[in-house]
Amino acid sequence: MSKFWSAIVHELTPYVPGEQPKINNLVKLNTNENPYGPSPRVLAALEAEVGDSLRLYPDPTSGRVVQAVANFYDVPPTHVFVGNGSDEVLAHVFHALLKHEAPILFPDITYSFYPVYCGLYEVEYKTIALGDEFQINVQDYLQPNGGIIFPNPNAPTGRALPLADIERLLQTNTESVVVIDEAYVDFGAESAVGLVQQYPNLLVTHTLSKARSLAGLRVGYAIGQPHLIEALVRVKDSFNSYPLDRFAISGAVAAIEDKAYFEETCRKVVATREKLVTELRNLGFVVLPSAANFIFARHAERGGADLAAMLRERNIVVRHFAKPARISDFLRITIGTDEQSQLLVQAMKEILQN
Repeated sequence: MSKFWSAIVHELTPYVPGEQPKINNLVKLNTNENPYGPSPRVLAALEAEVGDSLRLYPDPTSGRVVQAVANFYDVPPTHVFVGNGSDEVLAHVFHALLKHEAPILFPDITYSFYPVYCGLYEVEYKTIALGDEFQINVQDYLQPNGGIIFPNPNAPTGRALPLADIERLLQTNTESVVVIDEAYVDFGAESAVGLVQQYPNLLVTHTLSKARSLAGLRVGYAIGQPHLIEALVRVKDSFNSYPLDRFAISGAVAAIEDKAYFEETCRKVVATREKLVTELRNLGFVVLPSAANFIFARHAERGGADLAAMLRERNIVVRHFAKPARISDFLRITIGTDEQSQLLVQAMKEILQN
């Protein structure tokens, strides 16, 4: 009964994740999962982890993952923090680095977990409207703040900022932390990791759920200078001192180290994305420029909710956001395989002919 709840629980509006429907023969294009399975080296690493050692706690520092990330980006291990999915990493970021007297800033159309974290940790925030073409304008963030966070590419729009704009923001916003959430960066955007050594207020977060096909394993990380990493570790060790289990550690290391497989699957997703964008535009869709493994599209004459419903009748699931009204006619469509994309295009043709 709610009378037993803590006071803050009554005020929370929890995040609603994308639907995980149980439908046979489903074309699932709603949660930005990678259409290609993880590296074979990951599967081998997971199989090798099965054994008597599971009775023991995992390494609380996830040192092997930290070292693998450090090697991949050529940064010191002291610059890396690892957590149970990037959502947990971001939760620690909000708690450890973004709770100050001034409000934090993030886009009005962006990852909808940000305001949820603000509610949970009682962080004041202010949203900054995207431009007329749904772009982030960094000059709009040049105002007093307790921190800045946004995805690059942004979600659900898929639009990316060039690295020069991010550096301009860092050069002018020196008194608070700037967090760049790079969940989708590997599909065509420029990573800000190379700026970390130069800017002490920059933190970059990543996930293994998208480009490395490990959404089911839950591994994320952050890269920043040691004083930022220490803040995250202090919060983590006050919350969950063993965030990654033995399977997650071994699988993550194998995924990070198999660079060739990672690059190959990213190329395949990008190629399918570009082909799908062309075909949808030919059907009368407006498609925003995307550097992610999804696209954001609306039809000139048909509403987004109706299109999503009619696709679902054909066992194709995409993501529709009813709010805010500005994006209510858009669909966020995950990039699947070429075959899945063709099924989507064919379904759209049938729908639009009626």
